[in-house]
Amino acid sequence: MHTAYEVNGLPAHPLLVHAVVVLLPLAALCAILHALWPTARARLGIVPTLLAAVGTALVPITVAAGQALAAQLGGTGGNPLLRRHEQLAEQILPWSIALTVAALGNWVWRRYEDTLDPRLQRWLRRVIPIVTVIVSAGLAIAVLRAGDAGAKATWR
Repeated sequence: MHTAYEVNGLPAHPLLVHAVVVLLPLAALCAILHALWPTARARLGIVPTLLAAVGTALVPITVAAGQALAAQLGGTGGNPLLRRHEQLAEQILPWSIALTVAALGNWVWRRYEDTLDPRLQRWLRRVIPIVTVIVSAGLAIAVLRAGDAGAKATWR
């Protein structure tokens, strides 16, 4: 049976998962470097924001492909490992949206920093890197937990 979530007859979910698992942690790392290291900031520019946005756009597609695959295999009803994977995977989207916003905020702030009030600059200089690191760590943990649960559901 051919579905929209297949690539050359193969389920799209495992293929899409690899894109998400690479792009989002890479975006998080780049966002941290952008927030904390001026040399990296100059070289990266808007790249962390673009990586985060593309990764975020892939999350709902990957989840839908996973749901289609689960339905094709008979659903998740009797498999607690698969249900756990689905629950953890649903936590990725909010974190990835937060990373996209943080990366975009950091890029915009750094681009227009000189036009801001000095007090606001000092406040942003402290807050944005902290928020970026926290959101990046949260996203990395969410991706790791969902991926680990998916691997256990697949290979046990």
